[in-house]
Amino acid sequence: MLGLAPRRRREESLVRFPSLDWTDRLMNDLSSSRFFSNFGETGDLMPAFDISETDDHIVVRADLPGIDAKDLDINLSGNVLSISGEKKKEQEQKDENHYSIERQFGSFCRTFTVPAEVKEEGIEATYKDGVLRLKIPKAESAKRRKIEVKQV
Repeated sequence: MLGLAPRRRREESLVRFPSLDWTDRLMNDLSSSRFFSNFGETGDLMPAFDISETDDHIVVRADLPGIDAKDLDINLSGNVLSISGEKKKEQEQKDENHYSIERQFGSFCRTFTVPAEVKEEGIEATYKDGVLRLKIPKAESAKRRKIEVKQV
């Protein structure tokens, strides 16, 4: 023989790194956290929404600071609620030196499946101090009914 070292199998020669799945999970957790929730992947705004339910209504609240009410568009089709809007960029002053720009602008569009059958008429939408509140009445068939048990 020529003094060559025995050839290792290919699997033995590869360096094994731990699975990087944990980094993917970490980034997904961070991107869905409130810390990063104001900005989407494409640079669009991603405002926070809360959806709750009472016996008679579905209530939707959204934090939309800096967005004018006239720049909001709300649509309900069946049980699909779509809310979109735009926060417009302010004009920069030419005589200002900017050291930090963190305020965001852009548009958003969020679509939700409403968790109960609702009535399209009678929806109340209010917007105060940057918080949008929708109160959507449930259809009669979706309302909870108490059934009285008769003792015989």
